[in-house]
Amino acid sequence: MSKDKYESPLCERYASKEMQYIFSPDMKFKTWRKLWIALAETEKELGLKDENGNPRITDEQIEELKAHADDINYDVAREREKLVRHDVMSHVYAYGVQCPKAAGIIHLGATSCYVGDNTDVIVMTEALKLVRKKLINVINELAKFADQYKDLPTLAFTHFQPAQPTTVGKRATLWMQELLLDLSDIEYMISQQKLLGSKGTTGTQASFLELFGGDHETVRKIDGKIAEKMGFAECYPVSGQTYSRKVDSRVLNVLSGIAQSAHKFSNDIRLLQHLKQIEEPFEKNQIGSSAMAYKRNPMRSERIASLANYVMCDALNPAITAATQWFERTLDDSANKRISVPEAFLAVDGILDLYLNVVDGLVVYDKVIYQCFMKEIPFMATENIMMDAVKRGGNRQELHEKIREYSMLAGEQVKKYGRENDLVDRIAADPDFGMTKEEIVSILEPKNFVGRAPEQTREFLAEVIQPILDENKDILGVTAEINV
Repeated sequence: MSKDKYESPLCERYASKEMQYIFSPDMKFKTWRKLWIALAETEKELGLKDENGNPRITDEQIEELKAHADDINYDVAREREKLVRHDVMSHVYAYGVQCPKAAGIIHLGATSCYVGDNTDVIVMTEALKLVRKKLINVINELAKFADQYKDLPTLAFTHFQPAQPTTVGKRATLWMQELLLDLSDIEYMISQQKLLGSKGTTGTQASFLELFGGDHETVRKIDGKIAEKMGFAECYPVSGQTYSRKVDSRVLNVLSGIAQSAHKFSNDIRLLQHLKQIEEPFEKNQIGSSAMAYKRNPMRSERIASLANYVMCDALNPAITAATQWFERTLDDSANKRISVPEAFLAVDGILDLYLNVVDGLVVYDKVIYQCFMKEIPFMATENIMMDAVKRGGNRQELHEKIREYSMLAGEQVKKYGRENDLVDRIAADPDFGMTKEEIVSILEPKNFVGRAPEQTREFLAEVIQPILDENKDILGVTAEINV
C-alpha cells in the first residue's frame, strides 16, 4: 500500500467503519442515483409528457436506472470530470453510459443541489442515528457502573477541594445527566431533518413549471413524492438553491454538545486516576511512557479530550458558512462543508467509542477511596461529633471553639509536617467532649455522610434511565474496538 499521501487520522485511528461508510463515496453516489430514480418516478407518476403528448418517462427507463443503481462506474465519471470540471454532470454522464435508454431523463429539470444537498441531509441523518445508537450504549454502560457503585462512599469535590461526601455511583449519574441532554438534542435534530426536495436553481421550481406546462398543482406535489420515496416526512417548504446552511450549524452544535459532555467525563477520570482512586483500562503490554516505564497514563481519556476540543472548534465552521451565504446561493460553502461536517461526525464517533471503552473497563480502587475518605472525614464530621458531645452535657459554644482550634492544629500537622490527621485523638483526649476514640470513630462511618446519594442513584436509574434502555433494547450491546 502506498504511503506517500496524507492519510486522515480520523479514518486511520479513530472513527468506526460504520461511520466511515456513511461518509464514503459509495454512500454518496449511490444516494445520488436513488435520488435520480425518485425524481424520474415522480415525474412519470405526475404524468410528464413530451412535446407530442406521449409519456416522457417509461417504466423501461426506470427499470434500467434501478438495474445500475449500485454499480457505479467511477472510472468513467472520473475521466469525464477531468473534461467538464463538474462532479454532478460527470456522474450524470457516467450513469447515462450504463443506462443508454434512460440517459436523456436523468436529472431532468433538476439542479446540482438536488442530488448534493438532499444527499447531505440523508447522510447527516444516518450519521445522527449512528451517534444516537452509540450515545445510548454509553449511557447503558454508565448505568451498569452507577448501579454497581451506588453505595460506595467517596469524597466529593467542589473547586477540587474535599467537600461533603457522595458515592462513586452518584458521581456517574452526573456524567449520565449530561449525556441525556445530548440525547434529547440529537433526537430533536433527527426529528427536524427535512429534504431540500427539487426546487431548481433559485428555489422557484421554474424548470418544473416549464416541464409541466405551467401546472402549479402538479408541481406542488413533486417535493412530497420525493420525500416519501427517500424515507422522509417532508421537504423544506421554501429555499434558495440550497437548504439553509444553518441546518449544518445546528447539527454540529449537537455534536459539540456531546464533545463537551465527553470532555468533562474525561477530565474527571484523569483527575481520579491521579488520585489513584479510579483508572481507565490499561492493556497488559501497553506502554505508558517511552521514558518512564512505570507510568500508566490515562491516554484514552486524554484522547477523548483531544478529539472533543477539535469538535467544539469545528462547530464554528458551519456557523461562519451559514452567516456568510449570499442571497439564493454562493459556492464558498462547498469546500468547507466537505471537510467540517464529515470530520465532526468521524471525531464524535471516535469519542463515543473511546467513552464506551473507558467506562466498560474502569478499575475502582475502593481501599484507596476509603483511605482518602478517612483522611478528610474527621474535619467534616466535627458537627456530628459536637452534637453528640452536647447531648452528653457539653457546652455547645465552648466545644465549637475547641473543635475549631483542634482542626487548625490537625490541619497544620498534615500540611506543614506531612503527618497523619490527629483530630480524632485530640478530641478524644479532651474530657469536655466525654467521648472515647472508639465512639468518635463509630461516627466517622462513611455511609453516614453521603446523604441521599445511594437513593438518588437508584431512583435515577429506575425512573429515568431504565425506560430509555427498555425503549432502545434492540440497539444495546455495541462494543468499541479502538486503537489503544
